[in-house]
Amino acid sequence: MLLAWLLATGSQWDLAQTFAWGRMIAGYSRTMPLLEAVRLTFTPGNECDLCNAVDAARQQPVSPATPEARLPGKILLAFQPAPKVIFSIPSGCPWPLVDEFTPGVMRASPPVPPPRAV
Repeated sequence: MLLAWLLATGSQWDLAQTFAWGRMIAGYSRTMPLLEAVRLTFTPGNECDLCNAVDAARQQPVSPATPEARLPGKILLAFQPAPKVIFSIPSGCPWPLVDEFTPGVMRASPPVPPPRAV
């Protein structure tokens, strides 16, 4: 969401402008001292092609891509109430309380002592 908000507010042009300034400072500092390169970079009227492209892009009006994107009026949202859900307790227990298939129930005990193989 942060990226969408930054793009919606035009921060991509700030990033492009910062890149252009950095490129200009790096280019000027190869032939002159750093302070002189910074001063020359931010001198009005000394913009590079990327700076001019960013300025032109910032001046363009923001408009929707298609005419259908503009809505004629308000959008009314209607929400239907959620149905009430009622849970009830079953009246009786349909299964027996003693499970015949539980291990150990209804089984004979093992023979004592256990049989030996001969």
